[in-house]
Amino acid sequence: MAMQYATFAGGCFWCMVKPFDETPGIESVISGYTGGHVENPTYEQVCSETTGHLEAVQIMFDDELYSYEQLLSTFWTLIDPTDAGGQFYDRGESYTTAIFYHDEEQRELAERSKADLAASGKFNKPIAVRILPANTFYAAEHYHQYYYKKNPMHYERYAVGSGRKAFQEQHWGHRK
Repeated sequence: MAMQYATFAGGCFWCMVKPFDETPGIESVISGYTGGHVENPTYEQVCSETTGHLEAVQIMFDDELYSYEQLLSTFWTLIDPTDAGGQFYDRGESYTTAIFYHDEEQRELAERSKADLAASGKFNKPIAVRILPANTFYAAEHYHQYYYKKNPMHYERYAVGSGRKAFQEQHWGHRK
């Protein structure tokens, strides 16, 4: 096994877990915070927009079963890559998008996938996702972990009510 890490910020981390978690080769998907300047931030601190952190997920995956390129492909279908101010209902810096690369190969693959998406013509606005070096990742509070399993009805209402689900269906087709 070749376990690696991938870290993605795609708005509310609740909506970023399920699509990765249900994939063979994914060992874990942890909701948390990264990119900021405060050690061990809390959810309330991150939401206050004073820590510089983004809500993100850190994925431990077996690259032999599910490649980083496949993770990137999934990531793009979960977000509005043209929105620089947040994602869907959630606004502010902590809900902005980024790919945090863990090594030079991930950086190159992320840059290439972003360029490919921009060149595809799928969106008529620039791709706003930042590509940044990974830094300290802080796991979110326990109640945020695997939220879709703990609160399935609320999770579904949120995915629909936030506009995320409709955007995904419009741009990427129906997803499981």
